[in-house]
Amino acid sequence: MTDHVVMTEMNYSADRPKAANPVKIQDLSLRDGHQSLFATRGRTEDMIPVAEMMDEIGFWAVETWGGATFDTMHRFLNEDPWERLRTLKRYFRKTPFSMLLRAQNLVGYRNYANDVARAFVDRAVANGMDIFRTFDALNDFRNFETVVDQIKKNGKHFQGCMCYSMTEPRMGGEVYNLDYYVGKAKELEALGADSICVKDMAGLLAPYDTYNLVKALKAAVKAPIHLHSHFTSGMASMSQLKAIEAGVDILDTCMTPYAYRTSHPAIEPLVMTLLGTNRDTGFDIRKLAAINEVLEKQILPKYKHLLDDSKISVIDINVLLHQTPGGMLSNLVNQLREMDSLDKIDDVYRQLPRVRKELGQVPLVTPTSQIVGVQTVNNVLYDTPDERYKMITAQVKDLCYGLYGKTAIPIDPEVQKKALKGYPRGEQPITCRPAEVLEPELEKAGKDIGDLAADTDDLLTYTLFPVTGRKFLEWKYGRAEAPASVKPITLEQVKKTDALVKKAKAGELVEKKTDAPVKSERLRAFNVFVDNEYFTVEVDPTGDASVFVAAPVVAAPVHVSAAVPVPAAPKVAPAPAAAPAPVADVGGTKLAAPMPGLIIRYVKNVGDKVAKGEAVVVLEAMKMENALVAPCDGVIKAIGFKSGDTVAKGAALCVIE
Repeated sequence: MTDHVVMTEMNYSADRPKAANPVKIQDLSLRDGHQSLFATRGRTEDMIPVAEMMDEIGFWAVETWGGATFDTMHRFLNEDPWERLRTLKRYFRKTPFSMLLRAQNLVGYRNYANDVARAFVDRAVANGMDIFRTFDALNDFRNFETVVDQIKKNGKHFQGCMCYSMTEPRMGGEVYNLDYYVGKAKELEALGADSICVKDMAGLLAPYDTYNLVKALKAAVKAPIHLHSHFTSGMASMSQLKAIEAGVDILDTCMTPYAYRTSHPAIEPLVMTLLGTNRDTGFDIRKLAAINEVLEKQILPKYKHLLDDSKISVIDINVLLHQTPGGMLSNLVNQLREMDSLDKIDDVYRQLPRVRKELGQVPLVTPTSQIVGVQTVNNVLYDTPDERYKMITAQVKDLCYGLYGKTAIPIDPEVQKKALKGYPRGEQPITCRPAEVLEPELEKAGKDIGDLAADTDDLLTYTLFPVTGRKFLEWKYGRAEAPASVKPITLEQVKKTDALVKKAKAGELVEKKTDAPVKSERLRAFNVFVDNEYFTVEVDPTGDASVFVAAPVVAAPVHVSAAVPVPAAPKVAPAPAAAPAPVADVGGTKLAAPMPGLIIRYVKNVGDKVAKGEAVVVLEAMKMENALVAPCDGVIKAIGFKSGDTVAKGAALCVIE
């Protein structure tokens, strides 16, 4: 019995005989894991406790950066994205770092000029990046040229990535068939790819299609094949096993607490599945369990308020029908909810395939997933029986012009013509490489931001995200106070809140008074919203009644009935909508915000003449820009907000008289 126990311990440990051809593993927990499950809100301070432990596992690489992290960190977490790299590099001494690079899009939502692309790669390398997983949303590898050249100059690993997409229930059809992907792999190898990744962002890869695809790729190219497949549909774990049978070299997984749902398969079951085989990872399951213990008990409780607990199932089979990646889906739902139009979600699902086809059957991955998704929402909400595409985003116009590259099939000519009417760069689309028509940006950005940017990293942050980047730099250097919404919460705060919620649910939060005072004529009723429930609370002020005004007010704590639950930790959200501006009191025709969003810039100023249908203000919603037009002819009499302000639906943006 003792010998058996010893043998079992040895077999579980990393000291067991090495496999002939071990599967290499890249861990995504510190980037795509929290991006998929809790809106990329993972903070650097919550990665440090497991960093050294993860460094001992033997991962081929850990993904620590790229994707949405750069945007989310500076916008919602008040963290410097560059500092995360430097910090984590001090803890990971053995394991290479990997990032997701959107080719000429870098970590943004448009193609940037060549000077920006070169500087970004250089600074990423200087701050600690080793492997650049590079993809283009259209699989147009002309957009790789600048960044790949710079990656190679820095002597780093270029992982060429192709986005997996479908137009049929399974791989095949006239567009995204086996020949298409084999052809793309050969293009990547010709570009000098050190490895080739199949990026299945929505979890659409069926197991047997995976086997055929990996087999074909292994036969066609010499570079190692890497499989990245989200768990959303529930097929990814099975697809990984078929990929292993077909000879895949590297797989993407997450630590169990950051796995499944719209994230990725967990590493631990895979380690046990392959134990003792010729593809054994060699990982020590006990070390993995120790990491999970920390994540489960010390880290994830801080983020549970961001997890989607609206569904019991860990899979979403509907993704196979609408092919919408999890991140894009949650964005659509949130946007519709903020616009009081969540009842339109089924209409959005129905229109998505049509809009996607009209826009060139693009793969649904950032940023094209947002481009298609937001335009579909606009079509559902604002189109009329007589006119489609009434509100076209700036990014759709750029796509139609060719600024993102060549689409899989031609864009619908009528949609393209309408989108390009009055387009500043011209009404005829380009066919050249997009970056060829982009002017250098860094010098101008440097003049715009001035001494607020202390170094090249700051300058790049501003260049990539001019509005939110400037706001972050003001927080960073103390020129503006960061709002409470971007500050971290502690485990102690979570425990206190949980205790209050428990008391509230038990009716023990406050002691009921039997000798309640008589209600006065100043009694006011308020609706208190807690997640998807709301309660009515009556408040009778004992002091100055002037606190009751129409505008939202942060009130002092009030005595409420014990029946009202106390909400859990506050949800991380954009800064609250700006208070009603003086423009509301000015007479004339008001231009109202059709949706909640962020003011990018005003095209017109007070005193400017404007014609009906002429652009007045650019509003960002779901990271896409909408040019809002004048509802009438006249002169701009008043403007209610400024660049960087967050506004609510219906807010008066300006007055025209």
